[in-house]
Amino acid sequence: MAQQPEPTAPFHAVQHALRVLESVARHHGGVTGEELARETDLPMERLTPMLRMLRREGYVDEAADGVFAVGRTLLLLGSAAREKALADKLQHHLEELRDTLGAAVYLSRYVDGEVRITQCAHGPDTPKVNEWVDFRSAAHASAVGKCLLTQLDHNGRQDHLARHKTARFTSRTITDEKVLFSRLDHQPSTVPVLDLQEYAVGTVCAAVPIAAGKTVGCLALSLPIERAHRLRQAAETLNRRAAPLALSLTF
Repeated sequence: MAQQPEPTAPFHAVQHALRVLESVARHHGGVTGEELARETDLPMERLTPMLRMLRREGYVDEAADGVFAVGRTLLLLGSAAREKALADKLQHHLEELRDTLGAAVYLSRYVDGEVRITQCAHGPDTPKVNEWVDFRSAAHASAVGKCLLTQLDHNGRQDHLARHKTARFTSRTITDEKVLFSRLDHQPSTVPVLDLQEYAVGTVCAAVPIAAGKTVGCLALSLPIERAHRLRQAAETLNRRAAPLALSLTF
């Protein structure tokens, strides 16, 4: 069930989108696509779908035919209502993704040295993982935890594992720290991190990083073992859909 790198990693899409948004924000009266292409040094064949995505997410508006301006979402995220607007928008994204994937979806961040599931979208047909062991103590076994640990440096990983020992949860759990660190070091940033019944028997998971700025975060999904045959395709879709969420976390 090995994953192959996506042609364009989510963080590359985020970098390009940020350049576009910075350029749009500088032009209070609006800016054309051709001007954006010149200022961002992005070809129109890449810029056009990027603008389409930013319009769909509300980050830019097409004020006139071919003229783009700052959108309502970006304005809201810069206002006093930022936190609520952000949480609502992220939850909407997660629920859409849950329905698209047919899987429970999670947003997680590494905050103050701990793994935290900050938001989740699940339902009767998309059950969430049974948290039989606190996720904060299971970073070495869960897809979420491993994905967050890949974004820390060596000292950060050592600090975490000094506080949360690598306990064995299933026969597949990696408890040898050297083996774990080697796996983390060789995990490509463009390939989803998998948990194949390492945290809990009967559940498989995948996670992709959505680091933006100083935020260390990830987007994850879980499936019951009887749906494990869908994990690869679902993980690839999750990887493609990570960029809009990373953008939301940036602002």
